[in-house]
Amino acid sequence: MSVFACTPSLTKWGVPAIFMLGLSLGGCEKLSGKNGSRAAARGESKPAPVVVARAERKNMPLQIEAIGWAESYQSVQVKSRVDGHLTEIHITEGQNVKAGDLLFTIDPRPFQAAVHLAEANLARDRALAEDARRDFEWLDGLFKEQSATEREHGRAKAKLDAALATVRADEAALEQARLDLEYCTIRSPIDGRAGDLLVDRGNMIKANETTLVHIEQISPIYVSFSTAEQHLSTIKQYMREGELRVRVVIPGDSGGPEMGMLTFLDSKVDTTTGQIRLKGTFQNENRRLWPGQYVNVTLLLAMRRDQVVIPSHALQTGQKGTFVFVLKEGNVVEVRPVIPGETVEHQTIIESGLEAGEVVVTEGQLRLVDGARVEIKAADSRPAQPEDTPVAHKGGRQ
Repeated sequence: MSVFACTPSLTKWGVPAIFMLGLSLGGCEKLSGKNGSRAAARGESKPAPVVVARAERKNMPLQIEAIGWAESYQSVQVKSRVDGHLTEIHITEGQNVKAGDLLFTIDPRPFQAAVHLAEANLARDRALAEDARRDFEWLDGLFKEQSATEREHGRAKAKLDAALATVRADEAALEQARLDLEYCTIRSPIDGRAGDLLVDRGNMIKANETTLVHIEQISPIYVSFSTAEQHLSTIKQYMREGELRVRVVIPGDSGGPEMGMLTFLDSKVDTTTGQIRLKGTFQNENRRLWPGQYVNVTLLLAMRRDQVVIPSHALQTGQKGTFVFVLKEGNVVEVRPVIPGETVEHQTIIESGLEAGEVVVTEGQLRLVDGARVEIKAADSRPAQPEDTPVAHKGGRQ
C-alpha cells in the first residue's frame, strides 16, 4: 500500500499530520502481516526440497560385527635338543618351509663318536652275556644231575641275568646316541613361514634353551574376535543348528572379503570386560591374512527373509518415538510412526508402520511438518545394498 494513499498531504495539515501518518503506517503493516499469515495457512508457502527413497523388501542376514585380529594356526619356537656347534643354516629369513625341511645342522662328529662307543660297549657285553649263558646252561645240567650245589646254580643264574641287563642298558645307550646324532639335523615340525634368524653360523647352541627361529603356520589361519556376553545365548542357539560362517574384510585391501567358519567359542566370559572370545578358521591359501593383522569381522548367524527395509537416514526421533515422513498424493508428506529393527550399512529393517513400495523422505526433514508440501529434488542415489544385506550387532575386542 502506498503511503500517499493512506495519509493526507503533510504540507496541508502540518504537524498533526505526522501523527496520522504513523497510525496509517501501523495499520498497513498489520494488514500486510495478516495477509501473509493467511497465505501460509492456506499452504501457499514454497514447497520444501527433499530427497526420497522407496521402501523395499529384502533378505537380511542376522550378524554380529566386531574388530578382530589374525593369529597363527600354529607357532613354533625351534630349539636344539642337544648342545653343540652350529655348522650350517639351510634357510633364509621369511622363507616358506614344509614339515620335514632341513633348517639347521649341528656338528655331528661328537655324536657319531658316541654312537661308535655305544656300539662297542654293546658288542662287548653281548659277548659276556653269551658266555654267562653257556656257564648257566652247563651248571643247570649239573644241578639237575645233582652234581652242582644250589648256590652254584643260583650264582650262575644271577650272573646271566646281570649280563642280559647290561646288554639291555647298552642297547638303550646306543639308541640314545643315535637319537642325539639325529638331533644334529634340525627340521621344521610344521608347514609355515620362518621369521627372523636368531642365531648365526658358528654359534654354540644350548639344548632346549637357545631359540633358533620362529615358524608361524598361516595357512590355515585363525581370526580371533570378541563380542558382548549378551550375544552368547544367540550364538550358542545358532551353533546348535549348524556351522556358522565368518566374513573378514581387510582394511585397505581391495581384494574383497575372506570367508571362514567359526571353530572356537571360549569356555568363559571375561569378567573384567564382559566380552567372550571367538575364533574363525580361514584356509588363507593366498595368504592375505597375516598374524597380528587387524580386520573387520562379521559373524553370520541367520537369514531374515522378506523384510521391509529403508535407508537409515530416513528415520527421525520425536517425543512420541521414531517416525518417518511418508510421501502421499499431491507431494504432501505424512508423519508415520514406525518400529525400527536391526541396522547395518545404512539400511534399517522396519518391523511395523511401513509397507514395501511406500516412499519416504531421506533428506530435508528439518523443514517438514505433517501435511507439508514438498518438491522432490532427487531420488536417493546412494549405492544399493546387496540382496543379502547383513543385519548387524556390534561386538568388540577384549
